[in-house]
Amino acid sequence: MPTFNDFYFDSSTGKNHIHVRRCIPDVPVRGYVQIMHGIAEHIERYDDFMQFLAENGFVAVGTDHLGHGKTIEAPEQKGFLADKNGWDYIIKDEEILRRAMEKTYPGIPFILFGHSMGSFMARTHLIRYPGAFDAAIISGTGNQGAALVGGGLFMGNLVTALKGAHHYSKFLNNLAFGSYNKNYDKPRTEYDWLTRDEEVVDKYIADPLCGFIPTCSLFRDMMTGVKFITNVDNLAAMKKDIPVYFMSGDMDPVGECGKGVKLAYENFKKAGMKDVSLKLYKGGRHEMLNEINRAEVYSDILAWINSKI
Repeated sequence: MPTFNDFYFDSSTGKNHIHVRRCIPDVPVRGYVQIMHGIAEHIERYDDFMQFLAENGFVAVGTDHLGHGKTIEAPEQKGFLADKNGWDYIIKDEEILRRAMEKTYPGIPFILFGHSMGSFMARTHLIRYPGAFDAAIISGTGNQGAALVGGGLFMGNLVTALKGAHHYSKFLNNLAFGSYNKNYDKPRTEYDWLTRDEEVVDKYIADPLCGFIPTCSLFRDMMTGVKFITNVDNLAAMKKDIPVYFMSGDMDPVGECGKGVKLAYENFKKAGMKDVSLKLYKGGRHEMLNEINRAEVYSDILAWINSKI
């Protein structure tokens, strides 16, 4: 059986300690997968996926980002990245981990997997550290228009300036997530947009480390990242021969039910990326790793990785 272990490293902030979870195969190692999780969740929600990867020969590793999971060391850190430059810090933290793992596992393919906010992080990483990974999987992403991004960033900056970086804004939270259930008939909970699997939704709701309202500065920081990755001029910095796989549900509100995912995919192709593919799962919502057809999703991810390494 694969084994899990946990460790910490010093964050690029110089103040925090980043929690890392790793799943190690008990079969010959074929590659390494670094997972970047989404907003208001944590890396242990990926245990099943990590074990699947390890069973197929891949070391699976992921952090709890600043303000998330076991990286939280005090109540005021929950949902908080930094007073300023928070997006820079979480991207740097992922590169610190990658470089450490490269020393531990030299000479094997390194694959990046980013989901939701983690997909925005992954896309930022591909631009800022071109060639650091050998392949990338972008899950549950979106590609909002410039006006929407600009408005979101303005509101994040405004509320942060008025209320302080640690303020928890129900207004911003509703602005970001309040409309996500609108495409579903008679939603059972406010988190039905995550997945059709009701058990997963109920566990998410019951988990104190999930679904919390992030600080207004985290919204500001995330929108800073979204603005960076949706500026097509920045995409030119990516290493052109890295295979990239976009995957999403066609009922995922984060990706505007496929519209935003397709736009991101097309922008990568226009930027000269040589190997970009896209799969939209019919009826799938935001968390395809937790959807009712997750076995199919796992299998597709493994097949894609195997075809690229």
